[in-house]
Amino acid sequence: MSSLAAQFGQSFSDHPLRKAFMKWQCRVRQMSMRDEDGRPGDPIMPAVLLPDQAEPLGHIITVMNKAPGYSVTPELQHMAAKTNDPAQIRDQAIRFLSSAYYQKPEEFSDILTATFPPGSPGAAQIHAAGRCRLIFDAYAQRFDLSCKVWRLAPHNLLHQATVAHNKLFNPALPPDTEVLGFEPDWAQSSADPAIR
Repeated sequence: MSSLAAQFGQSFSDHPLRKAFMKWQCRVRQMSMRDEDGRPGDPIMPAVLLPDQAEPLGHIITVMNKAPGYSVTPELQHMAAKTNDPAQIRDQAIRFLSSAYYQKPEEFSDILTATFPPGSPGAAQIHAAGRCRLIFDAYAQRFDLSCKVWRLAPHNLLHQATVAHNKLFNPALPPDTEVLGFEPDWAQSSADPAIR
């Protein structure tokens, strides 16, 4: 895995754990959109464990973005720009994201992203560590992902997709919002129950 993967949002791993995680994430995110009106819950809010730390730093809300060949960033940006009514934008976003958006796990990048407020000490701490573990635990399934951490520049495709997605739910997102990318090392990650 290299910065090239982070730049373009594409991993070419066919690791069985990757496939199982991506399929699970698509399912739980679609459920969140359909059953929880898009409100984030445990399945998409992993605990962040920094190296040599016994306790998690906290939980973050992750975004799963389409890989560049399947990007819908322009559509998301258009949805946010069509009206100034946050309720209308949110309704359109939920309709769009709860329909077929999460139907094909293979269309998504396995580099998860998360936004942080400008100058966030937490983001600085996570980025400075260079690596972390993201621990997802919901619906009797646990994934413990060992990740390389990237600070994504505004021109990065995953940065743009993340901001476009989050603006649908938070139109007041500051323009200098920080975006971190979490690139899993599938060989160093695990699942419980184990993936066969």
